[in-house]
Amino acid sequence: MDQIPHKQKGAIDNLKPKTAFKAGLTTGIGVMFIIGFFVLLGVILTDKTDNDDTGSNGSNNIVVDDNNNNNNNGQQPSAVQLQAVSKENDWIRGDKDAKVSIIEFSDIDCPYCGRFHDTMKQVIDAYDGQVNWVYRHFPLTSLHPESAKKAEAVECVGELGGNDKVWQFLDKLYAEKTSLSQLGATVSSLGLNSSEFQTCLDSGKYKGAVSNEAIQAQAAGGGGTPHSVIVSGDTKVPMKGALPFNSIKASLDAILK
Repeated sequence: MDQIPHKQKGAIDNLKPKTAFKAGLTTGIGVMFIIGFFVLLGVILTDKTDNDDTGSNGSNNIVVDDNNNNNNNGQQPSAVQLQAVSKENDWIRGDKDAKVSIIEFSDIDCPYCGRFHDTMKQVIDAYDGQVNWVYRHFPLTSLHPESAKKAEAVECVGELGGNDKVWQFLDKLYAEKTSLSQLGATVSSLGLNSSEFQTCLDSGKYKGAVSNEAIQAQAAGGGGTPHSVIVSGDTKVPMKGALPFNSIKASLDAILK
């Protein structure tokens, strides 16, 4: 009768129990290390992908989406941080004592702001004596490199000619798409001294004031231009984008009723 052969022992079986335990422990630790390495690698790659997807929106720059035509205001009052309107320091179109103010934060080179500028003129005409329009600066220089300097130009015109000249200047800038090199001629057409204007503009004296209003725009919820806030007493209703006349009218009628 043939004998059944003995099963050949492996390398581990040939080791002493204590030595085999150490070898097994070392192998287990090695396997756990390899698994942990690949898990960590997966987490790093996922995080990198997420950061790449955010693009420039993940930076500390001002958001530069000026195609901001979504009507998110509705008619509900919203708490926003906003500097009070000043009859002495703000550029105001319409009756300065009107019950309602629409504060607009705008970029002179933003095409949607140009469209909204025409709409706001319609609003002021329709609500004569009831609503005024306050203009503040929100230049988005990553999209419009000349916009901050043009905002300073507005302040220089205000220094030389006052509130009415500012609004005449703004009307021309939005209608004619004026470049920086053409500003002097535009100022002259308003009857102001172009040399004095240029001296003011070159000095950069209003750079800080423009920057401060851009910060105010963000504090008021502005993520693009135009960004406006309807203000009546303690009621503040934000308006995002170049809203059409009827949308603005609905909000104003609800406040004025």
